[in-house]
Amino acid sequence: MSHKSKHPLRDANTDRDAADDVPITPQTQAPAYKLAFNDFDFMCRDELRPVRLQLELLKPEMMLDEYGVKSTIVLFGGARIPEPAKKDTARTKTLSDLSRFYDEAREFARLMTLKSKESDGQEDVVVTGGGPGVMEAGNRGAIDADGVSIGLNIVLPFEQAPNEYVTPDLCFNFHYFAVRKMHFLMRAKAICVFPGGFGTLDETFEALTLIQTGRMERVPFLLFGREFWESIINWDALADAGTISAEDLDLFRFVETAQEAVELIENWGEPSARESVPGR
Repeated sequence: MSHKSKHPLRDANTDRDAADDVPITPQTQAPAYKLAFNDFDFMCRDELRPVRLQLELLKPEMMLDEYGVKSTIVLFGGARIPEPAKKDTARTKTLSDLSRFYDEAREFARLMTLKSKESDGQEDVVVTGGGPGVMEAGNRGAIDADGVSIGLNIVLPFEQAPNEYVTPDLCFNFHYFAVRKMHFLMRAKAICVFPGGFGTLDETFEALTLIQTGRMERVPFLLFGREFWESIINWDALADAGTISAEDLDLFRFVETAQEAVELIENWGEPSARESVPGR
């Protein structure tokens, strides 16, 4: 197999192919003889964790750059929220009731993907965790608009297969949660969070903390479903206790519908539009 190199030196692919074609001897079959970068046992050693972290940061970054993705619309949400047609299979009544957010996530992604296509799919590309539930709805909405979307999967004991709607060339898999969360936010133009569980809460509060502490630029931050969010988090109690500032409650807004979210993102920089949002 020939490989075209960008420089005159013999490239790594060529040597990898050549090393696979050497005579079988005790020496060539020994672990020590394997090329370091082609030795999976070596690459998975504890001492190589810094290298693996770097590789997980670099691979999606390079491929997204090559694809031309410049900015994203982040969509977080629960893997267990069913589409309305399947809500009768939900394990709790609450999950069944929350199924409406599947459709809202799908419609929101469709509307944002239509906007993304105005830039030939370079700006405002929907990115989800690539799994089922709300994540599936987001990638599915992009398909509804004949556009592309990103899926950032992670290897888990369950729910680890990517949903069928993620654009294959933009479907990534991670080992490290921390690096995956970095990729969610590195290109984020807006962050939209639907009801979910521990994973959704983790992603939400990490992003809010980065914005609160100035480690990330402020972007539109929308929480879908005021009733859900206020039932699980006493936001005002945090401010009343002084563990956050009252101004920190202005870092996000509640929305109920896809259309409301799109309009708020488009008008985020206009004080009159933000001040008109009920409850803030």
